[in-house]
Amino acid sequence: MEMTKRHFLNKEISLTDLLKSAYRLMFTAKTMTDLFEQEKKITSKYVHATSRGHEAIQLALGMQLLPQDFVSPYYRDDSILLGIGITPYELMLQLLAKRDDPFSGGRTYYAHPSLRRDDFPKIIHQSSGTGMQAIPTTGIAMGMKYKEETGIAENLDEKPIAVCSLGDASCTEGEVSEAFQMSALKQLPILYLVQDNEWDISASADEIRAQDITQYMQGFNGIETRTIDGTDFIKSYETVKECIKIIREERRPMLIHAKVPLLNHHTSGVRKEWYRDDLEECAKNDPLIKLRNQLSEFSVEDSEVETIEKEVVELVRTDFENAVLAEDPKPEDAYKHDFAPTPITEEKGERSPSGKTPTVMVDCALFAIRELMTKHPEALLYGQDVGLRLGGVFREAITLAAQFGEKRVFNTPIQEAFIVGSTVGMSAVGLKPIVEVQFADYIWPGLNQLFTEVSRSYYLSNGKWPVSMILRVPIGAYGSGGPYHSSSIESVLTNIKGIKIAYPSTGADLKGLMKAAFYDPNPVVMLEHKGLYWSKIEGTENAKTIEPDEDYIIPFGKAREVLLCENRQDKPTLTIITYGMGVYWASNAAKEFDNQIEIIDLRTLAPLDENRVFESVKKHNRCIVLTEEPVNNSFAQSLAARISDNCFRHLDAPVKVVGAKDLPAIPINSELEKEMLPNTQKLIIEIEQLLKY
Repeated sequence: MEMTKRHFLNKEISLTDLLKSAYRLMFTAKTMTDLFEQEKKITSKYVHATSRGHEAIQLALGMQLLPQDFVSPYYRDDSILLGIGITPYELMLQLLAKRDDPFSGGRTYYAHPSLRRDDFPKIIHQSSGTGMQAIPTTGIAMGMKYKEETGIAENLDEKPIAVCSLGDASCTEGEVSEAFQMSALKQLPILYLVQDNEWDISASADEIRAQDITQYMQGFNGIETRTIDGTDFIKSYETVKECIKIIREERRPMLIHAKVPLLNHHTSGVRKEWYRDDLEECAKNDPLIKLRNQLSEFSVEDSEVETIEKEVVELVRTDFENAVLAEDPKPEDAYKHDFAPTPITEEKGERSPSGKTPTVMVDCALFAIRELMTKHPEALLYGQDVGLRLGGVFREAITLAAQFGEKRVFNTPIQEAFIVGSTVGMSAVGLKPIVEVQFADYIWPGLNQLFTEVSRSYYLSNGKWPVSMILRVPIGAYGSGGPYHSSSIESVLTNIKGIKIAYPSTGADLKGLMKAAFYDPNPVVMLEHKGLYWSKIEGTENAKTIEPDEDYIIPFGKAREVLLCENRQDKPTLTIITYGMGVYWASNAAKEFDNQIEIIDLRTLAPLDENRVFESVKKHNRCIVLTEEPVNNSFAQSLAARISDNCFRHLDAPVKVVGAKDLPAIPINSELEKEMLPNTQKLIIEIEQLLKY
């Protein structure tokens, strides 16, 4: 007999029946663990971990969650998954990386779920990085609260909650602290379940932590903690029930610190007998034995328990045999779900309406976001200093908080990881977050979340959880900003697959691409050159444009022709492929030549308009790729290699990459900055040399 999730949620169920249901699932978890060990020649092909020792607290949680809830299990949480109604067969499909693995289609490890079924709790993509789930899951809770406070939440009998499961060792991660900080600050409807087995692979608790999570949480004002024996199913169930009730009704965070033993290997690849000397002692605290004794106390006959065990063994063995025979992924499956299809495929709207005066680039961004937020209540903006008092350090969000209120436009702490990673959860509950980091130089703490969680969510969830977000990043050198306010970072970003990257050079393009980014179901990084924001730098006046109308939108992957020229018989010509500030260095340099220069503005770096680039190169036979970044190992150098591969027979000269000098940072002194960076005069020299080649 197979229990279902609906059965667990039956409020009329007796305690005895509840314990029998729990025992069936707990014995299932143990039987699976034992089977995986017996069949390790098959199961050890892919690394896995199991919940042995943790089952009681995990089942106590999983059995009480509702379909409107979100839960983020970590890689030892297969009993949570059994508790919500996932079958052993489904878990084994992931264990063996089969094509019908319901979580990832064979793309990721065992107990790394992602689930989007109407009658089950929802699970966003889960990664292996310890503690990485804390920020996205806290983002879910933040999204739930936002929807409730702005009146766009679903009308449900019981309000949803978010649950984040963590190992105690992961709580030493800084990103987990960022999640706790925001949860305490905003009083979010989330339960943190911390399972403490006192091991971090081979490092024991006394080696790696100054205090346990109960002591640690005393520093977070506003998160109430329960410390329990996580091997006692009844106590665990009652505690989870109490905490969930508080969160559903009072909409505030809770934490359960469950102390448990680790009765199995850390993973199948790091075996317990290699380093553990506490196994005999831990075995005395087996939650399965405790639950079996509790059944006896409730007068459940041994024969009934034995029947349950026999049914479970048969089910698990049958499911395993069927899973082994299941189809493996096909090679072509690898190419599915890198990006969700976007509805924006062509340029629409009016780019230059009549009767308007040119608008600076920074205002075009402001107006685009204002129009989006007016039209879409699910749109919100947050980041450092974007709120009411300042509106961003560049005033690029000025007036937005005043217009839309501090629930929709708000400041965050100095937490780049949270700003970036929380968008995963916000998107999952149906919101459209627009977030900012202050300067490109400060994006580095957020790259962990951008790479591991944001960019991989759609692919590793096998198409279930695209992350629709915009990350605005002021970029580039301007006015002696020095080493911490001037960096170009596009080469790092373009190596993160699964994100789209825009780098507009005019106000019209910024507005059109901002609209496209909003309607795109994929994550977008919007690189906005701060030296172009107000067109204050001599030669950048054309960054200021007529503001397009509200319907104007530009699809990603379509370059702009800044300057065209024909291939000439009397004189050599060349094309300059560039973006951002490079458009203006190129435009000003082109004035020194007799209609010999074509300029292509990429506008988006991912996806890239390769066709337009190659057409221009083949037309002129000479090419400069111009960037503000240092040249070596850069995006520009990679693009030059692509051009060489695809246009080799058309080239009359090597593809030249022009960029900054290869130095570790941009100096603050204006003369040193000038020496390091490209400019119009330096570009003119390079053009002259290439035309003479």
